[in-house]
Amino acid sequence: MKTNDDGKPASGPSLKARAVGYLSRREHSRVELGRKLSRFGEEDEVRAVLDSLEKEGWLSTQRYAQSVVHRLAAKQGTLRILRELRQHGVADAQISELRSNLQATELARAREVWRKRFGQLPADAGQRAKQVRFLMSRGFGQDTIRQVLRGVDIDDLDDFD
Repeated sequence: MKTNDDGKPASGPSLKARAVGYLSRREHSRVELGRKLSRFGEEDEVRAVLDSLEKEGWLSTQRYAQSVVHRLAAKQGTLRILRELRQHGVADAQISELRSNLQATELARAREVWRKRFGQLPADAGQRAKQVRFLMSRGFGQDTIRQVLRGVDIDDLDDFD
């Protein structure tokens, strides 16, 4: 248990109450919630609270991963979303499941992000470089960026099979 400077136990809500408060505002990964709670309790206490919350269904890495994808998919590319999930301790197996869904919609999402920001194909090399950098910074892959900047439509690609 954490203590104040004078050696008395720290006052305030319990670890579980703090955790439920965090989770009531938004989904958290186990790693992220553990990091937040570590300021208020010892490692063993935090681990026990996290285990309890997972058993009770309050804490779910799968729900967290889905909420991240839902929040970021409209404005970020697959690479950036997957990096965010890895940073927050989402298992590779769960990331693999989400990757295929994200990749299936990547071109459409990249086109929409590009359309909102630029709306027209680049007129020269400088504009093209600017648009490429923008889309890369959003986490879109090079093949997707190439297709967006060529103006290739998904239906046009089917004609080449």
